Amino acid sequence: MVASVLRRFLVPLAAGALFLSALPSGSAIAEPSYDLYEVRGATTAQDRTEITATGAAIDQVGDDSVLVTATPDDAEAIGDLGYDVEVLDLPVPFAGPDSGYTTYGELLGVIDQMVADNPRIAAKSVIGRSHQGRDLVAVKISDNVRVDENEPEVLFVHAQHAREHLTVEMAVYLMRLLTDEYGSDPRITRLVDNREIWILPNVNPDGSEYDMAGSSWRNWRKNRQPNAGSSAVGTDLNRNWDYRWGCCGGSSSNPSSSTYRGSAPESATEVRVIADFVRSRVVGGEQQITTAIDFHTYSELILWPFGHTYSDVTTGMTRAEYDTHAALGRHMAAANGYTPQQSSDLYITDGSINDWLWGDQRIVNFTYEMYPRSAARGGFYPPSSVIARETARNREAVLRLLDYADCPYRIIGRQAAYCG
Repeated sequence: MVASVLRRFLVPLAAGALFLSALPSGSAIAEPSYDLYEVRGATTAQDRTEITATGAAIDQVGDDSVLVTATPDDAEAIGDLGYDVEVLDLPVPFAGPDSGYTTYGELLGVIDQMVADNPRIAAKSVIGRSHQGRDLVAVKISDNVRVDENEPEVLFVHAQHAREHLTVEMAVYLMRLLTDEYGSDPRITRLVDNREIWILPNVNPDGSEYDMAGSSWRNWRKNRQPNAGSSAVGTDLNRNWDYRWGCCGGSSSNPSSSTYRGSAPESATEVRVIADFVRSRVVGGEQQITTAIDFHTYSELILWPFGHTYSDVTTGMTRAEYDTHAALGRHMAAANGYTPQQSSDLYITDGSINDWLWGDQRIVNFTYEMYPRSAARGGFYPPSSVIARETARNREAVLRLLDYADCPYRIIGRQAAYCG
């Protein structure tokens, strides 16, 4: 079976879609290795949730199988559940990180130049620092950018997971789109004039720099914060949020696992900084951020909360609120060709930003899982030649979210009840 798997992935991987199964030799810290496995026999969301409960991170969902990033111990635990597990040991050379992707230092340069070129509508602020001391930057785009106006606010979050570099390129695209076309494109001009847009272009710079710093991609997902009592480094930022944290089998308590949820909610430095920033947008008792997108890769999906439960109408989510998320998710997916669905339709996750933004802050929000649709087309590491095409692909979808930011409930005709 391994040979047939290799034949299926060999050609596209040789063309530039590369995975690295272990950390480089000579690492100063004895960290666990992470390999790519195919797990066969997983046909339902419940099956996939059972697999993620081992600590494996599901990278791709098929009809009767999944691809996971896991330690050998996690893979053994999956096998003990009765699934057929095979490591994908791809017999192709691993290429170095693609120089077409934007490094953290380059990103800061892009932001500084963009702000210098557009001082009336763009501003940069440092909202905190990563575990290793890198600036966590927020870019605000709005007319009268240095004034806190009474306008609906929209939040875009990028790169919670280190290896998902295409999301940083999405941030660069959005910053340029909203500034370069201001004054010439009537729709963009209207949106910038009537919204306050916050872009957090890389919220895990320690992890992303680590992932691209070696001679090969490191397949690194978490941040770079040490864990007390363990040689394993890092917390999965998107399992560390303070809403139903660790509640439901959708994250791991093992520091070695890819989906380690941390020692406590907001124990990850970066999560605490972002959460504090979002809480700071509560003015006069009202959260000013009305809508948000958290960008990830890969699979070409638009997901909405909740992730911690299979139910749609449940504690914290009424029918009208669910229908608003679903209708707006489908409206955006009609523009970019992604598949729209509730997060838990894939598998249960807990402690995610998706659930926290809605459950704790009442922000209508979505996760975009960007290009590609499959590992065969590049997985987490598609060639940089796709950046321009795949970021522009989301232009209309993002503008549709901005259109509805004044009152997301308009999309189901409930603006009178919800937006006063």
